Amino acid sequence: MSIQENINVIKKDVPKNVILVAVSKTKPELDILEAYQTGQRIFGENKVQEMCAKHASLPKDIHWHMIGHLQRNKIKYMASFVSLIHGVDSFKTLKEIDKQAKKHDRIIPCLLQAKIAVEDTKFGLHFDEIEYIIKSEELKNLKNIKISGLMGMASFTQNTDQIKAEFTTLKHFFDKLKTKNNLDNVTLKILSIGMSGDYKIAMDCGSTMVRVGSAIFGNRNY
Repeated sequence: MSIQENINVIKKDVPKNVILVAVSKTKPELDILEAYQTGQRIFGENKVQEMCAKHASLPKDIHWHMIGHLQRNKIKYMASFVSLIHGVDSFKTLKEIDKQAKKHDRIIPCLLQAKIAVEDTKFGLHFDEIEYIIKSEELKNLKNIKISGLMGMASFTQNTDQIKAEFTTLKHFFDKLKTKNNLDNVTLKILSIGMSGDYKIAMDCGSTMVRVGSAIFGNRNY
């Protein structure tokens, strides 16, 4: 099927209360424009340089999400336009985002990345580390960021019961965390879980945002 056909099929699966991020990393601009023609406006990239190049040449009503592991020295390049940063896994990174956002008089929404997979290769914060950040006095001083929710990646496995268990654990933690928050720069509304292979499981587990790439654009040549 074409990109447009793929995305229209997926949109039928995704309810209105779940945000679809079309993961366009490594894909050419023509592919993004084909998805754009269906009405898709949110695209996810995992490399800052590539996202900046696409932002410069593609329609300006596109909302760009940074979904990859973020190097602090790259934040300055996207601070003027990025709509959401998914994978924040340290307080130092939050501070740098705040610093760069202030230069552009912006408040940049961020998601804290929770470690839920069993593999050691996945980035992310343990639940107690997330709670520490959310409750910290120092977080109050960051006026140019907003923690908008959590992000997680399940284990790379065919075991759907394990994937479901990991997503469910994060959803329960997300719900618990919402009841404990009282900071102005924390509004926990987004739970970004689910990718091409498991987004339907994620939605069943309470996802409010799914990141779908290969199911829309086809397999990647890394």
